[in-house]
Amino acid sequence: MASDNIHSTPLSTCDSSAQLNLLSDDDIKEREILILNKNSQSNLSLLLSNNLYSELNYLKSNLPPVNLTYSNIKINPPPILKNDEKIFFFDIDNCLYKRSTKIHDLMQIYIHKYFKSHLHLNDNEAHQLHMFYYKQYGLALEGLVRLHKVNAMDYNNLVDDALPLDKILLPNPLLRNLLLKLKKSGKIKRLWLFTNAYKNHALRVIHLLGLGDLFDGLTYCNYNNFPLICKPMEKSFQIAFNESGSLNNSNIYFIDDSEINVKAARKFNWGKIIHYVELDSDLPNDLNTYPALDIHIIRSILDIEKVCPELF
Repeated sequence: MASDNIHSTPLSTCDSSAQLNLLSDDDIKEREILILNKNSQSNLSLLLSNNLYSELNYLKSNLPPVNLTYSNIKINPPPILKNDEKIFFFDIDNCLYKRSTKIHDLMQIYIHKYFKSHLHLNDNEAHQLHMFYYKQYGLALEGLVRLHKVNAMDYNNLVDDALPLDKILLPNPLLRNLLLKLKKSGKIKRLWLFTNAYKNHALRVIHLLGLGDLFDGLTYCNYNNFPLICKPMEKSFQIAFNESGSLNNSNIYFIDDSEINVKAARKFNWGKIIHYVELDSDLPNDLNTYPALDIHIIRSILDIEKVCPELF
């Protein structure tokens, strides 16, 4: 498979309309996202208290290394939890960080570029096929691997691993303090990451957020396997259950930003299900059915403490 670089966007500000005219629509959208985040970071000192801003800068200069308790579950699997011990599963993307960072949008741009360059499609064809594979398989990559024999790890290098996360993500001292409080309460035995991304991306995100030392383990979509297994597939939830040493479905807490994933967790009888919805536009159409499904909606990741007071 071709390994040409699909990311040609200059990160510096263009000085003239002539330079802008040389950029594709994808390149312009990418630059807009990076500039938006750069401006947001510049305004943080005006938005945060002095103490919190100082804490953020300290964390940024002293990012804890990633240190999962069970970093290699094949060699060192976690012991099976006792019947009364609880575990909390955390999705990563658009969950541990805000969707408004537009990392998801940036990833869509990279995927779109990949479809165009590697399948030789125009913009409309690439968009239509991308959306079809996402709806059909849960991951666009699954369609690429299944039907186009794409090497998933080469794709990962050019899409997920190519994201300039270090220019967008900042440590989150408030979330770090919340997770530390959750761990110190003794009410949760394990904090476990559960993502559809490959492990490289997952570990990079938690490192940049300053959370790399707080989780016990990680269940991810293994791009080396075929077919790919990802949420909302039942097998993906079963893998997470097994890898984490879970024993009792009712003692599971699960948070995700995806409507189909939280509904899948409920279908598979996981315990307390939390749907994190940052933007009004992402609220589910059948919101009125959530109480009957016992799915809790929060509008900030920090509201975990409000919806799960029994853990604090």
